[in-house]
Amino acid sequence: MNRKFNKIMITGAAGFIGFHLAKKLLQEKFNVTGIDNIDDYYDTRLKQDRLNLLLSEKNFNFKKINIANNLQITEAFKQDSYDAVINLAAQAGVRYSLTNPHSYVNSNLVGFANILEGCRHYGVQHLVFASSSSVYGANTKMPFSVNHNTDHPVSLYAATKKANELMAHSYSHLYKLPCTGLRFFTVYGPWGRPDMALFLFTKAILEKKPIKVFNYGKMQRDFTYIDDITEGIVRVMKKIPEKNKEWNSDAPDSSSSFAPYRLYNIGNNNPVTLLEFIETIEKSIGIKAKKEFIEIQDGDVPATYANIDSLIKETGFAPKTLLKEGIKNFITWYKAYYKI
Repeated sequence: MNRKFNKIMITGAAGFIGFHLAKKLLQEKFNVTGIDNIDDYYDTRLKQDRLNLLLSEKNFNFKKINIANNLQITEAFKQDSYDAVINLAAQAGVRYSLTNPHSYVNSNLVGFANILEGCRHYGVQHLVFASSSSVYGANTKMPFSVNHNTDHPVSLYAATKKANELMAHSYSHLYKLPCTGLRFFTVYGPWGRPDMALFLFTKAILEKKPIKVFNYGKMQRDFTYIDDITEGIVRVMKKIPEKNKEWNSDAPDSSSSFAPYRLYNIGNNNPVTLLEFIETIEKSIGIKAKKEFIEIQDGDVPATYANIDSLIKETGFAPKTLLKEGIKNFITWYKAYYKI
């Protein structure tokens, strides 16, 4: 079901994806309220600079809120009405979850429960939330399909994202709250997170420092450019899920439901090896990397590869940005931002 929206809440609006999504929605003349606590998981200057660009837009309103604080987020829902909520606020990163598990519980579980309650009680028409390709965990059948079982996560981060999908489904069932979960596949692009591979590799190569190449470069990732991610989010946001009348409890389809609930993959549908990824960066920068080969890390999966058939069928959209183009755009931004 497509419906006219006007007021949108984005949580995690000062984050990488949230910033780009807010920009896109503002360009499309939506009224956007951004929620973020500007935590120090990575350089807060980067978050503040993203936010400053958004604050220059007349249809953007910002509230500094930690979604794990129930009183604060409830007050935000009380103060205004929202047609749709897009929840991108979360503690990100697989490796960080090995040493700081409680931050994942607070942001990804407690915070998400608070968002669900706000949507339930204050008339939100559609909740779109970020899941992750990490939910596929120990799965090896490729490409990953939203119809596959995802009961074997290999990191706490992945487990919290799987939990978000289950929590959202329960609210769709109990309170008829339309919810759509989006499993993102390795998002990259300008203004990206400093803890992600493209940022780390670019910084090290330009500084003539060695880069750590995990799993000896054999890992495969379905790198997805940020503009493709935001286009997918907006298309999905405008398409409110309905009950799947053909849903069969004897052979349950995990991507849809008897409730107004959907799951989609958003990936480039074209995995590349880590070595190929590094080579593309090297060519774009014009410098060869000094490589330190390391075994695979706890919590990492060897490969990701998105089946996006249902996304194409339901929205008519498929990511299309070529890796070399996306990497070039990132490096151009990086050099300009850091005045290199």
